[in-house]
Amino acid sequence: MDRMDTTPDAQDHAEIAALISGFFRALDERRFEEGWADAYFTDDLHVTSPVGEATGTEAIRLAEESVGRFAATLHTSSDVLIHTTPDAHTADVTWNAHMTHVHRDSTLFTVGGVYEARFRRTEGDGGSAGWGCGRCGPRGSRPGGKPVTPVLVSKDIDRRCPPLTE
Repeated sequence: MDRMDTTPDAQDHAEIAALISGFFRALDERRFEEGWADAYFTDDLHVTSPVGEATGTEAIRLAEESVGRFAATLHTSSDVLIHTTPDAHTADVTWNAHMTHVHRDSTLFTVGGVYEARFRRTEGDGGSAGWGCGRCGPRGSRPGGKPVTPVLVSKDIDRRCPPLTE
């Protein structure tokens, strides 16, 4: 990701950091009601991850299925760095992430690394502007423990916690 020259104002930084934290919390709490991801992502979302690459609603299903394969997860983020364009309509964002996954047999899989994302301003209800993530993925990762097998995205997912099919 190219580094942009402008540091965001405190409000933009707080909003973007809150979106990252909120998304991770939604994954861990399995809050997957219809439209849950709209608060975090743009319609043209493109995600790359160790378990696959997807765009739009398929990217959301990939995230749901990925965490749903585990008994529990804990995603943490820190050190959010943001550089905005001079017009403050887009922002390149990086953060450290550490994810702990508990398999159904209680063994652990952990992974950590730096995530990169491109956020852009979006129009909310009533014309209010906010931020949404349009592109996201890890830049290297450091796995440990029992790894996860690749996920196949299914349109018929049990949205709360599908059974492990290893």
